[in-house]
Amino acid sequence: MTDCGFNTALLHGVDDKNPYGTTQVPIYQSSAFRHECAEDLEKIFTNKAMGFSYTRINNPTVEAFEKRVTLLEGGIGSVACASGMAALSNAFMNILQSGDEIVAAAGLYGGTVELFEDLEAFGITTRYVKKNEPEAYEELITDKTRLIFAETIGNPMLDVTDIAAVAEMAHRNHLPLIIDNTVATPYLVKPISLGADIVVNSSSKYMNGNSDAISGVLTWSGKFKWDDERYPGMVPYKKFGPMAYIAKLRNGLFRNMGACLSPQNAFLNNLGLETLGLRMERQCANALELAKYLDTLEGITVNYPGLPNSPYYELAKRQLHGGFGAIVTMRTGSKERAFEIINALKLPFILSNIGDTKTLVIHPASTIAVHLSKEDQIQSGVYDDLIRVSVGIEDVEDLKKDFANAIGGTR
Repeated sequence: MTDCGFNTALLHGVDDKNPYGTTQVPIYQSSAFRHECAEDLEKIFTNKAMGFSYTRINNPTVEAFEKRVTLLEGGIGSVACASGMAALSNAFMNILQSGDEIVAAAGLYGGTVELFEDLEAFGITTRYVKKNEPEAYEELITDKTRLIFAETIGNPMLDVTDIAAVAEMAHRNHLPLIIDNTVATPYLVKPISLGADIVVNSSSKYMNGNSDAISGVLTWSGKFKWDDERYPGMVPYKKFGPMAYIAKLRNGLFRNMGACLSPQNAFLNNLGLETLGLRMERQCANALELAKYLDTLEGITVNYPGLPNSPYYELAKRQLHGGFGAIVTMRTGSKERAFEIINALKLPFILSNIGDTKTLVIHPASTIAVHLSKEDQIQSGVYDDLIRVSVGIEDVEDLKKDFANAIGGTR
């Protein structure tokens, strides 16, 4: 259903052939699956036949979620994991080995920066660009570089990656580009269509939409050609053709590390995913109107890619379709005032997630980025006086009034 709109394809693009005509894929809450004969199970374990054997490896409810994300992102296969961090870890480690290097954007989510720090114990190092531009990535490439990584919209820096330009640069240097599309979602942009090779989503966020399930998913484009010398681990899987990356992951790291998605959480994601387009449309519209309004208030500095004063406004307008994302940040002058504003707000929930139907607020420096050094915090766009707002679907006039009262009452 490639000729349909986003919401139609989301709802009707995958034929799950559900038993008994159910409108939702059931929760296949089973750890393993029986077969009629030993030969059938042998074929599944030796990759000679499709089928289900053990939920750590695959499950019908999880597969339904993977198929939907594959369709939305425009890839050829997806692997769902227990969390967004598990999806990132699998995406990276499937192609990296000791001695390899990553070139990454600077304005990354704090948990990703901490993951890169953990990888140093395994001999994998990360070099960060100072500015999110293709030339900056290329300057850091060495003969040890094995992948380029960036977020579509940085969290919480809100810098926007020029995916097509960075992909062209990466491919010119025979490197794959991995994009974290969590903040944008495929509703705003499909990175694979712009040249990205692997797309990762923390589906705990906008894809789920209700903060009721932790999960992550990576999607493979099937287009990157793996060099035998740079990526020796991929050689035994070249017989799988375009599916080599997925085949290696499912037959190795993903299967053996066990960070699989539970059927229950996959079911909740399938439910939430159906309204992704509707929610993103409303959340992005709310975020833009709220950002414009906050920008008129004194005593704070607002950052949002949809504001003309953002250095990423023109790129975001060209690359994103249907909005500029649903995260707004503001600097308040001090940590103390940031706390006062957060505590004075009546509608937003104070918690560390994003992408919920409810508006959420957090002070990143003391929470999600608290384990980073001051240097790494600033590199990630985190300051002591910064508040991150994940805008929900409430009536925007109520949000504007609430923020005005909280900000005005703390001057």
